[in-house]
Amino acid sequence: MHSVLAEVLRRRARPVTVACVSSVGHQICEALVPLAIGLAVDHAVDGGPPLAILVAVGVILVLFVVLATGGGTTFWTLTAAAATEAHDLRVRAARTLLADERAGTCRRAGELANVLVSDAKATAEVMRAIVNVVSGCAGMLVTVVVLVSIEPWLGLGIAIGVPALTLAIDRVSPWLEHRITARQQTSGLAAALAAELVHALRRLRGFGGVPEAARRYRRASRQSLTAALRGTTASAAVEGAGLVETGLALVGTAAAAGALTTSGVIGVGEFLTVVATASFVGEPVQRITAGIKQAAISRASAARIAPLLDFQEPNHTPFTPLGPLRLRATGADITVRPGEMLGIATTDPATADGLINLFTGNPGRSGRALSDFSVLLGDVALTALDRRTLSRHVLTEPHAVHLFGRTLHEALDTGRSGPTAAAITAAHADEVSSLLIDGGLNLSGGQRQRVALARALAARPPVLVLHDPLTAVDSATEAAVAEGLAALRRAEAGTTVVVSTSPGLLARCDRVVFLAQTQPPTVATHALLTQDAEYAKAVLR
Repeated sequence: MHSVLAEVLRRRARPVTVACVSSVGHQICEALVPLAIGLAVDHAVDGGPPLAILVAVGVILVLFVVLATGGGTTFWTLTAAAATEAHDLRVRAARTLLADERAGTCRRAGELANVLVSDAKATAEVMRAIVNVVSGCAGMLVTVVVLVSIEPWLGLGIAIGVPALTLAIDRVSPWLEHRITARQQTSGLAAALAAELVHALRRLRGFGGVPEAARRYRRASRQSLTAALRGTTASAAVEGAGLVETGLALVGTAAAAGALTTSGVIGVGEFLTVVATASFVGEPVQRITAGIKQAAISRASAARIAPLLDFQEPNHTPFTPLGPLRLRATGADITVRPGEMLGIATTDPATADGLINLFTGNPGRSGRALSDFSVLLGDVALTALDRRTLSRHVLTEPHAVHLFGRTLHEALDTGRSGPTAAAITAAHADEVSSLLIDGGLNLSGGQRQRVALARALAARPPVLVLHDPLTAVDSATEAAVAEGLAALRRAEAGTTVVVSTSPGLLARCDRVVFLAQTQPPTVATHALLTQDAEYAKAVLR
């Protein structure tokens, strides 16, 4: 937690320094304004020369110009630095979630979204906390100096009383931090549950689960509301304590100054300076209080986002082929040559899903039917490869299509894509609109599948695994796309595996592996396998 905040301050040392200097200048000038006004009043009351009064008024104008410039510079610098840092934290956390499969496994999607948005912003706001505390202390110091120059006991009262009250306020920051953490966590859980319920709304209506879903969401929302109210109460308590501190300082100083004026120790101009300066004490006190509160919020958010910032990008190593793709099962050892397109057909949809899990390196989710089935690259099992190495060798395109980006070009850009023209042509996605609305909702199902296929082809992986990639297109388009797919992959010497029961796709495969429930794997061409009654029943339609 503290290392995250220290890292933020180290990375943004320059803007934080600029903001501190400009904010300190703002506070110093604002603290000197009452002194300049008091001097002007003294000159006027004592019948001083007009030039001295004009000089005092000119000094006041200069002070206001400087403090306005300092305030504007502070606001612009802090806002820009905090927005930039929050963006960088979000990008780093998102990269960890995408690159490390273990990251975020104990959190739901909505909670992770809350961390990426709210906690990243609150963590970056630690810069504002530092600037507020530094400038508040500077303003307080100048106030004490001004009061000491008029009457030492007034300055000493502020110098001793205000820091003591501020330290007392700081003692409640752990309490505030705890409540802010609870608020952020319950808010994320409520958002996660809401997203899941909306996504599953159709299924919930299907089996009548809407009332129970609503009850659970009410409970989660009520917990979030309770935590939010408790967090707000804690924040209000800190701010209220700051206001009480300001009021005590103002009343005590004004009373003491009135007594000194009555006894003739200080003049009318000095009395006005003391009262105005005491009124100004509220500004640095509020800054210090706001800094303490923001620091507590930033610590709570930093603790939540810290686990997503520990990921270390592995050193880039040259790509080294591990060998040809091999499929092993009882009674079969199949080597897939570069440029070959291999079809895999099965009579059981669960087995097809299990195969896809095997190609993604998750054997535990492949089911009992594939317990003796293994996938290797050369002599290395896919399960022995780390996620990064596996993704560089094997790209598995799932059946469910998810498109990202607002244009076709953005949707095809995977970070490792080469020229996309050949991929678009092979997938027959030429006529697809270049503008994508909300992840391609303006496209038909077949168009979405062809764009997803073009995206996979543009990545040019050594091994490409497809799962029912063309279920939403007509047979003529399917045959044309299958021909383009086979030709492009053959020209690039890429290995392709198609898990499907589509005759249009299987007919263009060099070989087909048929996994039946009652017999060992059979390897042959699609034409020969159609003579098998069980295969024909599963494939021909």
